[in-house]
Amino acid sequence: MSPGFRRRTLLGAGLAATVTGGLTARTARATSSGHITEPTIYGTAEWEARPPSEDIVVVDHPPTYIVVHHTVEPGNTDDVSREHAFEISRAIQNFHMDSRGWIDTGQQFTISRGGHITEGRHRSLEILREGKRHVEGTNVADFNSRVIGIENEGLYTKEDTPDTLWDALSDLVTYMAYQYDIPPQLIMGHRDFNSTQCPGDVLYGRLVELRGTVARRLGTPLPPSVPEWPLLRPGDEGERVRVAQRLLRERGARVPADGVFGPETRAAVADIAAAHGLDTPGCAACAHVDERGFLGADIWPLLVGQERSASEWKRRLALAR
Repeated sequence: MSPGFRRRTLLGAGLAATVTGGLTARTARATSSGHITEPTIYGTAEWEARPPSEDIVVVDHPPTYIVVHHTVEPGNTDDVSREHAFEISRAIQNFHMDSRGWIDTGQQFTISRGGHITEGRHRSLEILREGKRHVEGTNVADFNSRVIGIENEGLYTKEDTPDTLWDALSDLVTYMAYQYDIPPQLIMGHRDFNSTQCPGDVLYGRLVELRGTVARRLGTPLPPSVPEWPLLRPGDEGERVRVAQRLLRERGARVPADGVFGPETRAAVADIAAAHGLDTPGCAACAHVDERGFLGADIWPLLVGQERSASEWKRRLALAR
């Protein structure tokens, strides 16, 4: 636990319940370093979610990471109404259950472009309020028992988030970090775990700002950032691609060493992923996105190998362009 970041003492009232038995978010919290208020979160009953197809899994420990996603679809709409937020929550749940075959919505929470926060997977709000356990979702491959995920409506590869969404994201992440004692440096993007562009270059680039905002609100120091594995995509060029090609060639792949992420390099990366059971279509929680052959956080360690220092290679790649 970071210095100055301690478990809170509840000074506010208890949980409020709707007349239908669902939970609503109207509870204030406080810490010695300032006032942390639970943002307004609309529960699954309020947006008329389908029941899950199986029992929700609740693990007996808090999550380690807060993970930020983007939905990709329905795109960057101008509809900021609460009704639209409920509509996309239903659409996401239908997509995850009917197309992906999951038991419920994959992420624990969703934020619309209008800044409306909805509960995703059932019981996520209830368990978040406890601050001791964790609803296991389906949004980060191989890490679902350790992450709590937030889907942000829109596509943020080139465009920035609207202020309404950004403010709601800051409020929700602060509350999550407070409830679960998650240090701000463990606020991550999906691409920090899997080979996906999620949550988009622009939103991912603002995570440093988000960590700083959460740290200030919680009164906890924010350690210096450390390099992460870069994401390489078809069409990329430069020294990082050349490094990847050299590592692929060491492992027998027949690729050029020209610094261009072309079809041969993409195929070689996809082969490595498939050989290790990582041949998923990128962010499975994002609608209609196929990112096979992207080279990210789960593929680099396979290329670098256990005999080499991962931290040293991260620093080396951070300096490469």
